[in-house]
Parts: sequence; structure tokens; C-alpha cells
Amino acid sequence: MTTHTPDLSCVDLVKDFDSFRAVDHVSFEVPQGSFFSILGPSGCGKTTLLRMIAGFQSPTSGDLRIKGRSMIGVPPNKRPVSMVFQHLALFPTMNIGDNVGFGLRQRGVAKPEITRRVEDILARVGLPGVAQRRVDQLSGGQKQRVAIARCMVLEPDVLLLDEPLGALDLKLREHMKIELKALQAEFNTTFVYITHDQSEALVMSDNIAVMNHGRFEQVGPPQEVYHDPQTAFVAGFVGEANKIAATVAAVNGPNLTLRTEAGTELKATAPASGLQSGQRAQVFLRPEAIGLSMTPGDAGEDNVSQGTVTAVLFNGANSSVTVEDASGHALSVALPQTGGFADLRRGSTVYTRWHPDKARLYAAEG
Repeated sequence: MTTHTPDLSCVDLVKDFDSFRAVDHVSFEVPQGSFFSILGPSGCGKTTLLRMIAGFQSPTSGDLRIKGRSMIGVPPNKRPVSMVFQHLALFPTMNIGDNVGFGLRQRGVAKPEITRRVEDILARVGLPGVAQRRVDQLSGGQKQRVAIARCMVLEPDVLLLDEPLGALDLKLREHMKIELKALQAEFNTTFVYITHDQSEALVMSDNIAVMNHGRFEQVGPPQEVYHDPQTAFVAGFVGEANKIAATVAAVNGPNLTLRTEAGTELKATAPASGLQSGQRAQVFLRPEAIGLSMTPGDAGEDNVSQGTVTAVLFNGANSSVTVEDASGHALSVALPQTGGFADLRRGSTVYTRWHPDKARLYAAEG
């Protein structure tokens, strides 16, 4: 059977700063030609991890391999990686062609070859004929593509991207998500992308690693991470979620009965939760998993609750509706504009409902 060496692999990687552990025994592999995102909040260790891959910092222990070759002790300029920074770091005194060809000049490549390769890479990123322009003559999106071209002209095995969309406005950021994914597919180069923005990771990635306190809590495709979060942190960090505190009242195989602090009974189907009767639990529900109606529906239906609308926020294709029940607990509901709720107002009486298998259950922290 043929096996393929991953472009990047980290084995039990640790990084300590005195008594603080920034990266805590992280292991993962990134296959050739894939888009791998490391997603997590500020301070979780993701940038430290990226800097170790680039060679700007040395691991305390563990191994880091590119194309099967250990990079421990290999300086940054000798590694087959390039890096796009958040603020791009283009040279304002150089024209676009000189910016893109800078790394080739540092490697001693002949001038005619530099010219040819620069023109070729600019065409591949959709910027033909701009080599003589100044940096300040380009838009934000064009500058992003120049920064990528400057890296890709060096033909790296792995391209590292450290929150490169963070400085862009919202509309351009949405556009660049599509462009980045298209560029990655065009070059078939392995991208390792650092972000705290879940929407960036979900849209662009083949696989996402969700990082928290120096560790990977879950690694998997975007759909799996979103729909089947393995920990309470992942459920709360990736996507929007309602969180309900409850206690397990009964367990019947995969079917659980829970009671909230206000005494409301909930039904949930959670085959692998491991929760036991009497245990405190956290129940997570996606806003789009909750239905809304003006009538109570069938008698005996699970997880139906009467409430009062306290807010209706128009978001374009959807509205975000906040419903508060008699106990004062609020649920956020994602409501399509085509759902027939045009007259829904603050103060309206409604009924929320959700199927038991839509909940994700975890043991309560502490």
C-alpha cells in the first residue's frame, strides 16, 4: 500500500516560557495540498505554534517535520516555508515586482529568471502587468495577493498565514476568504492558517484544529467540528450556541431526561455523553436547531416551551430572535425571513421547540 509523507507533522510539541506553557504536547499532521486552520482565542498558543513551524522560536521538546525531515535546529531561511503576516510587511520603497522578487534576489537567482518568475506568479494571483506599480497604488485585496505572490514565488512546501485578513474591512475580508481558498487550490500548496475568526476557518479549511490553553481540543473537517463538537469549549467557541445549565434526572440508554435550575424538564439524545443520573450538565443548542411557532403544537411533544419575544434583530437572510421563558431563561433562535413571521414583534407570545437529538451535552465545569 502506498503511503504519502505529510507536508507538515508536529510530534508532542511543547513550548515553555519560564513557568508558562504556551504549547502543551501538540501532535498533528497536515497532508500535502490541504488548507489547515488553527482556530482559537487570543493567548491560546496558536501564534507561538506558527512561529515554531517557521523557525522563529525553538520548541522546548518534541519534533517538527516538513516532508518527513526534522526541522529542529534548522534556521528560518533554510526551511521550505514562507510566511504571510497580518500587516503584510511589503516594502513601501520598492515597486511590486521588486517586492515579489526580493526573496529570489536574496537567493542569488539571475535577474532574467527573477523577471520571468515574478511576471508568472503575478499573473497566477490575478495581477498581471502591475510589476512597475508602487505599493500605495494597490487596494487592500491586491496587496494581500502581492504578499502571497512574494511567498509563492519561492515555491515553499508550506505557506504559513498569521491572521492575514485581520486588518481588512468586513466586505473585503469576506471577498478575500474566497480568493485565498481559490489561490490555495490553484497552487496546490499546503496552507497553515492562524485565526481567531471562526467564520474564516469554517469557510476556507479542509481541516480545523481548535486550540485552547496550548492544546488541541478537536481536529477535523469544518462540518464535523461545527455539528459534532467534542468538548464544551468547542461547542461554545465555534458558531453560536445557547447554553443551558441542567441536572441529569434519568438516563435510559442514549436518552436523557434533564431538569433546569427553574425546574423545566428537557429531553436529549446523547449516546456518548457519559453523563450519569444526578450529574450537572451543560446543554448546547444551535440557534438554527430551535423551531418557533405561534401555537403549542401536539400534546406531549418534547422540549416545547412558551415564551415572550424580547428582541428581533434583522441580519439579512435571517433574523435573530430572543425568546424568554417564564423562568427568565433566554434562547436565541435563527429565523429565516421566509418563515412567515413578518409580524413578529417584541412582546409576542411564541413557542420554542427542538428535537432531543439536536442538543450537545457535556459535564458541567467544576
